[in-house]
Amino acid sequence: MLGPTTVEEWLAAERSRLELLLGHLYAPSRPSGSHQRASFRLARAVDDSLQAVGRRDLEVLPAVAVRISTPFRTVLVPDLAVVKVGEDRRLYERGDVLLAVEVWSQDNSQDERETKTAAYAQVGIPHLWLFDPPVSFTAYRLEDAKYVEVVHADNGETVTAPGPVPVEIDTAKLP
Repeated sequence: MLGPTTVEEWLAAERSRLELLLGHLYAPSRPSGSHQRASFRLARAVDDSLQAVGRRDLEVLPAVAVRISTPFRTVLVPDLAVVKVGEDRRLYERGDVLLAVEVWSQDNSQDERETKTAAYAQVGIPHLWLFDPPVSFTAYRLEDAKYVEVVHADNGETVTAPGPVPVEIDTAKLP
């Protein structure tokens, strides 16, 4: 981690995958091939579901920056996010993101995982999916400012995950 840094300094630096966590720049390790594959397949499943039900007002994007808190100097970059079409920004704000997806790596500490999950809840992202390859997929829905587990699948299981639209996830095809 590098720091301390403000949100404004982070924006000016044009750093694509750096996250700002409590004022410190955090550089996640370069994603592995299996990480990228899982992200791509999840994005495709979400996009296919959006198109199938005619939700042309929403789109799935990889690695968008989400402002969590200016006072606490936090900007996170989920692996995937569902946003409204036409919201072409460098930094997405509270209310712009309807679903955040994190594909965890071995490098993600438990503390980082808990901090990110709490941060997404803090800004009111209604749905959060966490994929921990090759072990599990868990989908959460925000209720009373906390995430509640709605669906959990172990590797090899197929589930329908909630989000802006329901999405069938075959965990055997992710990693």
